[in-house]
Amino acid sequence: MKAKTVAKAIIAGLMFWSAANAAFAFSANMTTVGRTNPPIGHYEYCQRFASQCRASAADSGPMELTQGRWKTLLQVNYKVNSTIEPLTDQQIYGVEERWTLPDTAGDCEDYVLLKRKLLIERGFSESNLLITVVLQPNGEGHAVLTVRTDRGDFVLDNMRNKVLLWSDTEYTYLKRQSTRNSAQWVKINDDHSPAVGSLD
Repeated sequence: MKAKTVAKAIIAGLMFWSAANAAFAFSANMTTVGRTNPPIGHYEYCQRFASQCRASAADSGPMELTQGRWKTLLQVNYKVNSTIEPLTDQQIYGVEERWTLPDTAGDCEDYVLLKRKLLIERGFSESNLLITVVLQPNGEGHAVLTVRTDRGDFVLDNMRNKVLLWSDTEYTYLKRQSTRNSAQWVKINDDHSPAVGSLD
């Protein structure tokens, strides 16, 4: 990755912060409506890596989104997007679905797992880093990382380097990890949500 490219992405993100800072304060966070089944890939991941799927420390609510944390979100999102090659589980492992931390290649949920790991290492709370299943406009399932903040829920996505509020994306939101236990999942209250898609 070229230093100039990284710098441009971070500067653009910080300009976005400056321009929209006041508006963030009024952005709603997602609401959830009870428990649901985890995606099978995440369930199997938890069987292999139990330490990654456990009850979280007491949920103190969405984190304060400082400029420093915003910069970290931009850096991690860009770093993972630019270093991991997008390949399907079938191409890599010869199976339909396998959630794992990627080394050089992975699909959408692998990007999410790596971003979550890197942000936890940088001091972000597990309860504010939530793997989330969405539907794309074409009806295909997709996974993103939701970051809960006091300025709204933001989405880290392998399909774009820009970090957006969930309400500013084109997705239909289906379910995400519980803030209290990363092995449990909850439904998202999204008025136009159809039935759960292929990541189920």
